[in-house]
Amino acid sequence: MSKQAMSATKPEPQPAIQIKEGTYKVASTTLEIETDSRVELKEITDEIVAFVALTPIREGFVQISSLHTTAGLMLNEIQDALLADMVSMFEQVIPRTVYYKHNDPMFSECERRNADSHLRAIMLGHNITIPVEDGKLKLGTWQRVLFGEFDGPNSRKIHVQVMGV
Repeated sequence: MSKQAMSATKPEPQPAIQIKEGTYKVASTTLEIETDSRVELKEITDEIVAFVALTPIREGFVQISSLHTTAGLMLNEIQDALLADMVSMFEQVIPRTVYYKHNDPMFSECERRNADSHLRAIMLGHNITIPVEDGKLKLGTWQRVLFGEFDGPNSRKIHVQVMGV
């Protein structure tokens, strides 16, 4: 067999695998936040970090879920100009002022006229999962947890569940 054929059959080196052992645990809570505007991006990283620190879980992940159909979650940078750009993007891609059947009394009993809010939340998503290592969120340098409000102001609930060992 030629050297070229032999090198083609060698398996690629694999990354080191770390195995953490212990009793699997689950801890959960529901955060309650107030929003101030119809469309608002609100940082909730500190609340998530604080809850994870209260749990005995050192290795695993945290699942964060919006309990609303007109609000969502994302990871991104906190910078005023970028946040303004995000709000502008939501308004341009899914404008409030166009016709939506959800807002039409002929098709829907919804009195809030908030179809754009539902569609923006779908675009953002309702859940995010973040690894937990050594009892801390494993986030990139600029990553922060943002709650996207699209039908405020409102009282909102966010379910947080940490799972691991």
